[in-house]
Amino acid sequence: MLSPDPTFSPSIPKALLSPKALLSPKSLLSFVGLLVAVTACEPPQMELQEEPEPPARHTADIGDVHFPTSCSEEAQEELERGVALLHHMTYVGAEEAFSRAVELDGDCAVAHWGLAMAHFQPFWGDADIEGGRPHAQRAVEMEAPTERERAYAEAVFAFYRDPDASYPERVQAWEAAMEEVHRSFPEDQEAAAFYALAHLSSAPYDPDHQEHALSILEEIHQDEPRHPGAIHYAIHVHDVDARAEEGERFARAYEDIAPTVPHALHMPSHIYVRLGEWDEVIEWNRRSADAALEQPAGEYVSMHYVHALDYLMYGYLQKGQDGNAEAVLEELRSRSGFQPLFGTAYGLASIPARWHVERRDWAGAAALDPRVPETFPWDEFPESEAIGVYARGLGAARTGDTAEAAAAYERLEELEPAAQEEWGDDYWPRQIQVKRGGISAWVALAEGRTDEAVEEMRETAARADELEKSGVTPGDLQPAQELLGDLLMELDRPAEALEAYEASLAKWPGRYHTLLGAARAAEATGDEDLAHAYWEEFGDLTVDGDPEREGVAAARDRLDEP
Repeated sequence: MLSPDPTFSPSIPKALLSPKALLSPKSLLSFVGLLVAVTACEPPQMELQEEPEPPARHTADIGDVHFPTSCSEEAQEELERGVALLHHMTYVGAEEAFSRAVELDGDCAVAHWGLAMAHFQPFWGDADIEGGRPHAQRAVEMEAPTERERAYAEAVFAFYRDPDASYPERVQAWEAAMEEVHRSFPEDQEAAAFYALAHLSSAPYDPDHQEHALSILEEIHQDEPRHPGAIHYAIHVHDVDARAEEGERFARAYEDIAPTVPHALHMPSHIYVRLGEWDEVIEWNRRSADAALEQPAGEYVSMHYVHALDYLMYGYLQKGQDGNAEAVLEELRSRSGFQPLFGTAYGLASIPARWHVERRDWAGAAALDPRVPETFPWDEFPESEAIGVYARGLGAARTGDTAEAAAAYERLEELEPAAQEEWGDDYWPRQIQVKRGGISAWVALAEGRTDEAVEEMRETAARADELEKSGVTPGDLQPAQELLGDLLMELDRPAEALEAYEASLAKWPGRYHTLLGAARAAEATGDEDLAHAYWEEFGDLTVDGDPEREGVAAARDRLDEP
């Protein structure tokens, strides 16, 4: 039997297979006659090749995807919606779409592929192995009628195959399998997009991986400007040092194609936060958080909601809008039942920590409980718990409570190997090392060991500069170079402090405290022109800021001077 997939023989004119031609009764009759003639041949002279993909199915609210299958027409619509939602990293919605496809067509192996895909989030580092493996196995065992569909099934099964594999090993296996699918079906945009995602996920901070993935995504975007995966993954490629300006066109493109998808509304801010465009960060994350509350997340409050609130809090704090920032904190505290995912854990830890650290409320930071809410499974997220521990330790050190700061340092020492075990690589352990260095330096300063404090803080800043920003965060709790600048200002070494602040601004433009520190340091060195430039930039940033916030009144006084 021939495959029920849309196929063609070299003897059938391709023109008859275009959507426009198939709408013509005359062409349809000609096509049927030719097809009957071909299928009557025994045996077929050659295996029929799969039909090139038809034009994208336009879905008004989630973008355009190309994913033809052998499944029923009713299931096909759900499949393409599910694929688009996978590209938006909206996994709960994708799971629902693929589940509906199973209900509509029990013989649709690709629907089980989609369910297996919806149970792991490659760029986030989360996976429900037990939930996804049965679907991956089912997709393979059903032996879909086309080579392409079987290749997709084998690729997702590669992620689940080895029960003892670490998460990075699983992603690398999926990457290798998707590379083969992409090579076998080079015209398949979805295979190309998923391979680019796999390639990025296996080494998200590797420049060669970024360039290779971007070349694939650019080609998809050129052919289909509304393809959600091409835009989404390209934003992640550009969410690295010194590339954000090139990614602004993708941020603008993403603003329009998925107005109800929370993560799509959030993603442009990955570029805007890199550029210090805080009004954009605030606008898109408010919209994202509101949309997340309207989207299903099972029994939980959506991870996308907490993720957006973290960026929203960050944006308000950079503009000195403490009232709005506090409202975000209270909004978070008013809810319970959060999705137990990495993105959720990070936001739950960072939002209250930012509230204290960005406002230089060191006593509040020192009193912070790093494991709130208590019902959240913090033991599964050591890298996130480390954020609150760091804020607590830094607050204690800066208020002179060196014993409490030392206790925080020791807790970070315990969390570091736990993060290594959880993730299987050294990225988050190295982030924890930077946090330990910051606490250690300020403890040394509090104890009068000034040379040791400066040396420790310089080494810590250098280690931090080697690390790229994770996509989960809008920015560090306090960038290490900014922290170095603060320490040097404490020691009345403004010229050196200015160098540190400017190094930090090169990586994190438009930050409230870095600009304020640079203005004060330049003023202390006697460079009036540079000081005025920084005060002016800080004044523009805080034009709607809380006048009680540190530096706001000083900036207004200076800028009012003739």
